[in-house]
Amino acid sequence: MWMMIFLLLPLLGIAYIAWHVWCLLPCALWLRVSAIALLAGSFLTMIFGMRGLYDSMPLPVGTALYEIGTSSIFVMMYLVILFLVLDIARLCHIIPRTFLYNNWYTALGITILMVGVFVYGNMHYQHKYRQELTLTASRPMVRPLKLVMVSDLHIGYHNPRKELHRWVDMINAEKPDLILIAGDIIDMSMRPLKEERMHEEFRRLSAPVYACLGNHEYYSGEPGARQFYRDAGIHLLRDSVVTIDDLCIIGRDDRTNLHRKSLGKIVNENKSLISNSSYTILLDHQPYHLEQAEQHHVDFQFSGHTHHGQVWPISWITENIYECAFGNHQRGNTRYYVSSGLGIWGGKFRIGTRSEYIVAEVKSISTSSPAQ
Repeated sequence: MWMMIFLLLPLLGIAYIAWHVWCLLPCALWLRVSAIALLAGSFLTMIFGMRGLYDSMPLPVGTALYEIGTSSIFVMMYLVILFLVLDIARLCHIIPRTFLYNNWYTALGITILMVGVFVYGNMHYQHKYRQELTLTASRPMVRPLKLVMVSDLHIGYHNPRKELHRWVDMINAEKPDLILIAGDIIDMSMRPLKEERMHEEFRRLSAPVYACLGNHEYYSGEPGARQFYRDAGIHLLRDSVVTIDDLCIIGRDDRTNLHRKSLGKIVNENKSLISNSSYTILLDHQPYHLEQAEQHHVDFQFSGHTHHGQVWPISWITENIYECAFGNHQRGNTRYYVSSGLGIWGGKFRIGTRSEYIVAEVKSISTSSPAQ
């Protein structure tokens, strides 16, 4: 049912845009048909990806089709919004009917606006925002620890090895003691990761890496994802606990696995490790049921998954779905940070949101500065 809705809404959007393009362009029939066919064809390339057809194509071809297909979703969404606004303005007699019929000036204006918006969105995506946090441990620590935390890398067809190389250099420049990844390292397919040997880039990281699974690790094939983690030297925390210096790191399996352990069971099975640590960090990819971390006295939960909607106005939707869709949050003595992600799914656009990595210093209360 959800798949039918997922396909029906874009088809309705294409029909709505196609009607406006047909009415707006004062040109020959074949040019109008070509413009509409280009729009529909861009969307169909995304369907190829959903059926796994990219994996049967040469890697550059699959990459190009992925970029076109997933980018078309956002372009269509913005065109639908724009034409809705113009239709309402026409019905309210704010603009004349001729503004939307056989008008090269309107067509040119819309083209320039859309190109400007998405060039900006791509440039904004390429910039990675550095978010600083100070985390305060209530018990003494031997020494402060510097962490780099990221989520939602989505490496694959559209975030290739060259881009991952840049991210690894950026993380290493921070000289962290520990690197934590809150899931969705992989996008939708293992094929580009294997062909480009992307695991070798993770081996360049200068600090130990611990990560949990995300929903996209399941979409790409969970056994293959686990093997990639091993090849990359990433320590997978799957409903398990590890201690590093004074920290205790809990990693949950993704909620895609309906049989994952409850947080209460994980805590009860590892009471001694948790109680002997100065500070407890929970990695849980999807930020649902935040009250559980508070109930089990976790000091800090790090999540991702939401992308903060990726582009406006989807961010409005995620803000109404999740208790916290982005940024800092607090429940009792438990602190949370939900990241909008370092990478991205689909088209490389950030409009009203940001791509980020988190640099956190964990200090005992006697040596820490006020939390940021």
